[in-house]
Amino acid sequence: MRAHPAGPRHGDPIQSGVPLRPDSAEQALALDPRIWPETASRQADGAIVIGGVDVRDVAERFGTPVFVLDEAHLRAAAVHYREAFSGDGVRCQVYYASKAFLTSKVARWLVDDGLRIDVCTGGELEVALRAGVPGESILFHGNNKSSGELAGALEAGVGRFVVDSFLEIVRLAALAEDKGVMADVLVRVTVGVEAHTHEYIATAHEDQKFGLALADGSAAEACRRVADLPSLRLAGLHSHIGSQIFDPAGFEVAARRLVGLAADLAGEGLAVGELNLGGGMGIAYTSDDDPLDVSQMAEAMIAIVSGECHTNGLPVPRLAVEPGRAIVGPAAITVYTVGTTKRVVLDSGHARTYVSVDGGMSDNIRTALYDAEYTVTLANRISDAELILCRVVGKHCESGDIVVRDAWLPEDVCPGDLLAVAATGAYCRSMASNYNYLPRPGVVGVRGGKTEVVLRRETLDDLLALDPGLDPQDE
Repeated sequence: MRAHPAGPRHGDPIQSGVPLRPDSAEQALALDPRIWPETASRQADGAIVIGGVDVRDVAERFGTPVFVLDEAHLRAAAVHYREAFSGDGVRCQVYYASKAFLTSKVARWLVDDGLRIDVCTGGELEVALRAGVPGESILFHGNNKSSGELAGALEAGVGRFVVDSFLEIVRLAALAEDKGVMADVLVRVTVGVEAHTHEYIATAHEDQKFGLALADGSAAEACRRVADLPSLRLAGLHSHIGSQIFDPAGFEVAARRLVGLAADLAGEGLAVGELNLGGGMGIAYTSDDDPLDVSQMAEAMIAIVSGECHTNGLPVPRLAVEPGRAIVGPAAITVYTVGTTKRVVLDSGHARTYVSVDGGMSDNIRTALYDAEYTVTLANRISDAELILCRVVGKHCESGDIVVRDAWLPEDVCPGDLLAVAATGAYCRSMASNYNYLPRPGVVGVRGGKTEVVLRRETLDDLLALDPGLDPQDE
């Protein structure tokens, strides 16, 4: 369903898409381990603790909104992916999709735990390099890499370039030749698989900006052109079929089609040494979500590639995958402070209680952009008050500024309370904005009862420093 730019029509009947009412206040306060960070729990007084740290202490020290990142969860997820894709006789590299969320500390943690990093802009590349990530451990994505970005990546010794067009092949080859280096290239293939996901984040069908089509022969021709250029080396093929995927069938079809292309190329004397199946593995945002099991998914993907290669008489290539959301998404929550509450009676006779918090679409655009659903709960105390249906909204000048469209919260929720929204580690801080001149939230890592600033909170001075008309020296 295409999302309206302002979000859903907020006059829709209240029953539309409303989650089931919890059986009790106790159930409403429970933390589903599929959604919340691994170390999350509630104290006897109702406060949520993550990594041994009370979220009330985080809010008091660092202000709200604030992202609280469970370092142990993040790193365990990375190790789980690495181990799941390292079966007997299988060579596989796991790249963290840094667009989900990237800082120098996160990059160091993940590389220390055996992952590589994929980037898609010069900015992401610079963060990874300054974090000490070796160039050969970086993969560079992007449908419109500039000459400056490509040149910088070549100088850094980036290990893989995912080329996305014929023009990019020429551009990269010329730059590599000028620098006297050889670039390893993966050709991004649009394999004609459209994952069952939101229209805006389905990326493997032909009518979109990414990749070269398998169906019309463009992908095969791109591989030939790469192989013919002395400054480029054809390292392999790349595919990415979408995001927030729960059904493994799409990966299976994509893998078969990539192996089929590899077999065709082998018949022309072009060896494909690597198949990168991309990312897009989904996570649970609500208790109704049922994401893929990593180990089962890895086993299935490896079996399909191995079987197809055997059928086609090909050696099994090195595999690569690119999880991002699946690693960082569940590892972080957002903590907000309630500012106002308002009960609104609708034409249908039903009522909604609007709970306004001190953030909104500037720190989580996904609800407005994708109709995304989230889980929210009272974070600072116990309440046995009756549960009422609420809409958690932000403070921006937009009616579509919605954080959680429908949530059952205690009737006594009031100004000063803390609300925690789960599974906000991916695509929230990384897509954050300064709309209405609101500083972007900080990210605080927690582990073993200690806090660590992963990304500091912006200040108004940070924002105003960009405005030369406010430079005191001009006064």
